[in-house]
Amino acid sequence: MTTVKDPPTDFQLPPHNEAALEWIREAIDHESGLALVTGGVALGTGSFINPLGWLAFALAYKPLVRVQKLVRLEKIITLLLQEFNSFGIQVFPVLKIQDKNPVDLFIRFPGKTHLFISIRSKGDSLIVYNEAKEVLQVRRKKNRLGTWEPCPLVELGDYKSWLDKNRAIFGMSSREAQKTPTARVLVLWPPTKASPNHNEHLYTEIGNMKVLVLKRKGSAFVIPEEEVTEFVRNWLGKYE
Repeated sequence: MTTVKDPPTDFQLPPHNEAALEWIREAIDHESGLALVTGGVALGTGSFINPLGWLAFALAYKPLVRVQKLVRLEKIITLLLQEFNSFGIQVFPVLKIQDKNPVDLFIRFPGKTHLFISIRSKGDSLIVYNEAKEVLQVRRKKNRLGTWEPCPLVELGDYKSWLDKNRAIFGMSSREAQKTPTARVLVLWPPTKASPNHNEHLYTEIGNMKVLVLKRKGSAFVIPEEEVTEFVRNWLGKYE
């Protein structure tokens, strides 16, 4: 088990759990009622101490998907806190990664395990993994097939690299950031689904679940939205 060193007494974590959830709800309310003027809001760690920090949560996403993204985050964070508060869960939403899409959720069970979660939807489509090219493809109606760009599997790999370099944000030692077992998870939001026709060797057992595992810049689990809490429960069970 990874040893966790106590951070300095004046150390402050980025917004997480109930505080972050409240800011997300405020952002949803604001986005639902007003047209925001984009730009001008710092999305680095400094913005999180600003009274308008909730605005940074909204502006981290493109205008056309802001409310959808925030509503999805609110739902999943609420479920995770209900299920795992007693396990010491820390849920950090909307962490900005330079010029890349933000980390939707970074989940930390201190001293046990970490999870990066990307929540994605491609509408009414099937997600197909091309093993030969190691790319995700999107199969839409009339059997049209296109490559998923930017690839969420690559993004998940980038997020782990980012954590290794920015561990101080969370008061982590280099050992904790690099050695703690970490799951990278792509959550498909309905009506988007993974194709049921992937080869059997691309699946693995996590507790009592059979899960699709795809490799691109590391390995990532692919699950439907309704299995998020079950997956976290089974993954955490490996390290309890």
